[in-house]
Amino acid sequence: MLNRLDLRGHGTNVSALLPRPTLTGDEPVAIVREILADVRARGDAVLLELTAKFDGVQLDSVRVPDADLDAAVAALSPELRAAMDVSIANVRTFHEHQLRSPEIIERPGVKIEAYQRPVDRVGAYVPGGRAEYPSTVIMTVVPARVAGVDDVIVCVPPSAEHGGIAPSVLAAARLAGASEVYAVGGAQAIGAMAYGTESIAAVDVIAGPGNVFVALAKQMVSGDVGVAAAFAGPSEVVVVADETAVPAFAAIDVMVQAEHGPDGLAWLVTWDEAVADAICAAGDELMAVAPRAQDIRSTLDASGYVALVDDRDAAIAVVDAIAPEHLELQISDPETLARRVRNAGAIFCGNYAPASVGDYVAGPSHVLPTYGSARFASALTVSDFQKDHHIVSIDAEGLAELGPHTQALATQEGLAAHADSVRLRLESS
Repeated sequence: MLNRLDLRGHGTNVSALLPRPTLTGDEPVAIVREILADVRARGDAVLLELTAKFDGVQLDSVRVPDADLDAAVAALSPELRAAMDVSIANVRTFHEHQLRSPEIIERPGVKIEAYQRPVDRVGAYVPGGRAEYPSTVIMTVVPARVAGVDDVIVCVPPSAEHGGIAPSVLAAARLAGASEVYAVGGAQAIGAMAYGTESIAAVDVIAGPGNVFVALAKQMVSGDVGVAAAFAGPSEVVVVADETAVPAFAAIDVMVQAEHGPDGLAWLVTWDEAVADAICAAGDELMAVAPRAQDIRSTLDASGYVALVDDRDAAIAVVDAIAPEHLELQISDPETLARRVRNAGAIFCGNYAPASVGDYVAGPSHVLPTYGSARFASALTVSDFQKDHHIVSIDAEGLAELGPHTQALATQEGLAAHADSVRLRLESS
């Protein structure tokens, strides 16, 4: 099921020995650049053309009528409605704890007010094609709403199966509080949200995961628009296991992220060869009955690995080098090891904490940094939709204290007008 790497004997010096799949190349970059330029030049016409070409759906308009969202909610089964309600409530509660109260810092003659202000408009990208993801709607729209954003739109590629967007996704958009939903996906959706078209007004921040074309498009529009949560691309998981792990649990969790399709990354890390053998054997049994076995096998053949390491310290070195989107610690005393990990998007501790619970209902957004960007980035938070503001108030007493220091620094930098802006005030007081 997995490609085996024997890293024993290398201790913690393993980074250079780890394979890392290459997600991009000249061709995808050129394709995405052309799509973005075309969207800027021709707007809605490009969205409709590419939706027909890539998604096999002919549309007259990319905007989904509000009535369709209401109908989708009405059609939900009681079980799915309850699951969505729990997910929305847990995500809202978790992200409300990320909000910060305004602060006032005062010194004699100086007052600084610090506070956060939400952006005006957010675009949430929700993948489609291989599956439907109402959970991603919840995990992007709800944090933006908690942050105070008034206008949150959702872009989702339509499917030929539904002749549009899956009803579960439309229902999630309505329940989570989306303002508008558009049936458009891929790099063209990112371009539309970044630059605007006749139907879609440009947004201030784009959030949400996607395939390599979507991820590249977000990189290219970054700077023209805010892009949340670093590189949110194909799914990744690292499962660290010891003799206390349940082989079937570890095996299915390696398979979970591979289930999303190509370009994903799945690792099993252990310092016990018997554990590796047992988990791989369990994986073979599970694969034989997996409904999406072809997708899983394709991903694991290309970028699925089992790494045999010397000890726990070496396992941490592997984890930090990979900087995975999801990290599962199916080991004894997992919390102690978790606190030593420096690079991971989300960490799940224990045999009964699969990453899939985090994908749906735990509370933190499942939009996580991928492709090594967990080295410098974090999960989606309310801060991704807010700007930090500050107001500085200074009276004569404060300027008398700070003015001479300002003059000294400005003079050193050769900025006479800066120094004079203080000098004139001090001389007049």
